[in-house]
Amino acid sequence: MITIALTKGRIEKDTVKILAKAGFDMSFMADKGRNLIFVDDKQDLRFLLVKAPDVATYVEHGIADLGVVGSDVLYEHPGSYLEMLDLNIGLCKFSVASIPSYNPYDHKRKKIATKYPKIATDFFNSKDEDVEIVAIQGSVEIAPVIGLTDAIVDIVETGNTLVANGLVVFEDIVRVSSRLIANSASIKQNPEIMTLIDRLQAVVGNEEVAFNG
Repeated sequence: MITIALTKGRIEKDTVKILAKAGFDMSFMADKGRNLIFVDDKQDLRFLLVKAPDVATYVEHGIADLGVVGSDVLYEHPGSYLEMLDLNIGLCKFSVASIPSYNPYDHKRKKIATKYPKIATDFFNSKDEDVEIVAIQGSVEIAPVIGLTDAIVDIVETGNTLVANGLVVFEDIVRVSSRLIANSASIKQNPEIMTLIDRLQAVVGNEEVAFNG
């Protein structure tokens, strides 16, 4: 049996659609209720619905053979797993945003608010810019508005929240999308996993991406 950890919510729903397009009967997940584990013995498939940061943990520890999670989680929390496919769902990007008066070309030491300290630090280090990262757990958009920081690094999808808070995007950092990751030992032990991956690849239409970990 192949166990797949899915990020609960929209990524889960979009992944189920891709699996259905790939020829899998996903009707057994139609009436989810509060269930977090779904098993189809006929197809030898088991699905675990978990929070995004936990997907990689389940895959790393071999509890799940495969997982679907946003690349934002993988960027921020790299680990020992194989990145197999970009599923081209959950599309958004990491961006630097601030109030209109912000000057990204001013190389004075800046304060940057973010929920993603590794991504923000790596980005500004790549530009040889000295920044102070301020970790924010809630909404980061107000940080530059109230003067806590000079700018923010956050995930941007439509940009509506930024506009609503008087912010504009100054720099894009990296594209974010949902990725299929795999436990390396599982792939070696169960050839059916690569068959499943090949079926998904035929639907999403891209090659394997980089190995991480």
